[in-house]
Amino acid sequence: MKNIRWFVALASPTVDAVTTYVLAAVAGLLTGAGLIIAIGPQNVFVLRQGVARAHVVPVVVVCAVSDVVLIVAGVAGLGALVSAHPAVVTIAKIAGGGYVIVLGLMAARRCLRSSDAIVTDAGEVASVSRWAAIGMTLALTWLNPHVYLDTVLTMGAIANSHGNAKWAFAIGACVASLLWFASLGGGASKLARYFASPRAWRLLDAVVAVVMLAMGGMLIASV
Repeated sequence: MKNIRWFVALASPTVDAVTTYVLAAVAGLLTGAGLIIAIGPQNVFVLRQGVARAHVVPVVVVCAVSDVVLIVAGVAGLGALVSAHPAVVTIAKIAGGGYVIVLGLMAARRCLRSSDAIVTDAGEVASVSRWAAIGMTLALTWLNPHVYLDTVLTMGAIANSHGNAKWAFAIGACVASLLWFASLGGGASKLARYFASPRAWRLLDAVVAVVMLAMGGMLIASV
């Protein structure tokens, strides 16, 4: 009987620790999903690439890996460094806002083109080089100040509130990012057959234009 009591007493802290880490990981998964799953320039770009079936895998990989790097940096304490230098965020807002607005104007221009031109443009999406697509993905990710405010500062602060379980939280958040971008890119490719008509592409580009222009304007206005 004494041996049983000793085993239970020894195992209880271990069970409590595992529970703490599991709950932290679940919290990271839900928090990451809440911050990542939103209509923004990056997600809209991944959606368009997925619909066009153009370089989906490298685009998704860049998005997911970038998120993982930012989450790890936030948990490791980069958030404090960023908050101590607000000028970095201001510069990112101006540069990112301007870049997003340019992309929005390009989408609006595509939307207003003739039906024949839209069909041709839809085919040209696939002809864009892999490195060009990766470059646009990197720009939309790293020039977006919300990445630093949400992923680095917010995620880092919440993760560190979990104490020793902060890295379990980070793992959960990273899993959320991987699942989301894989689902977005892969799911969008399933919609390709619905974009055989110029009208569908015009509608998608209209959504892209509205989101990009609104986000870009909001970023610059917040400076």
